Amino acid sequence: MGRGHLKSWKCILAIIAASVVVPLYFVVRDKSFIWSIVLMLWVAAALAGGFVIMSRRQEEERQTLLRGFEESAIKTLNHHRHDWMNDLQILYGYIRLGKIDKAVECVERIKVRMNRESKISKLGIPSLVFFLQSFRTANSDLELEVDVDQDIQLDKLSPRDGADLAAVIMETVRAYQAGGKASWADTRKLYLSLRQNGPEIVVGFEGEGPMGDPELLKQQIYNVVQGKRMKAEQLHPSQASFLLRVPCES
Repeated sequence: MGRGHLKSWKCILAIIAASVVVPLYFVVRDKSFIWSIVLMLWVAAALAGGFVIMSRRQEEERQTLLRGFEESAIKTLNHHRHDWMNDLQILYGYIRLGKIDKAVECVERIKVRMNRESKISKLGIPSLVFFLQSFRTANSDLELEVDVDQDIQLDKLSPRDGADLAAVIMETVRAYQAGGKASWADTRKLYLSLRQNGPEIVVGFEGEGPMGDPELLKQQIYNVVQGKRMKAEQLHPSQASFLLRVPCES
């Protein structure tokens, strides 16, 4: 149960406790069997009412989360559709102009991007796949380029390790995103790589452009992995380059 639900239940129990003061007073004063029955019925009705209120609130929260996910998914699909339409228009233009060599280059770029997105979609952790494929729609000044090893096997991770890995990758990308701001003349790019290295999954982060204070970024990343079955290491002192190592086997 989340903190919000726990807090709501505490409020409801407090209201129930306050509402039974009246029948409880008469039970104590008169020691009447009738008032004892009234008190039990009162508490039962209050609990039932509280359960109904909580169920409705949980359903409203679920619907809100679902709408947010649907809006993000639609935005991501529209963004990808726009990219594909741009590529097709460029390809069509080259074909009409008879620039076959340029058309071939365009097709090769499309194939590379399709292959990259295909490998991302096969990572096997839905939250991570959605985050990586939808990142470009976040209106960020940080460009994310993802390179996934063909042989990577995230399915060897336990469900908990997989969820931890997805959370750490997302939080690390957000740390890079918040760490600096690009001026009109600068570009900020983050190269994210996932590869298999024997019994380990190795995730690489390499920033290009203004990324803020490397020491602060290092501390943020180390805090993110704390308590999880993985370790982070900085590749070069005073640079925004890090590796995450996650064991595949328990």
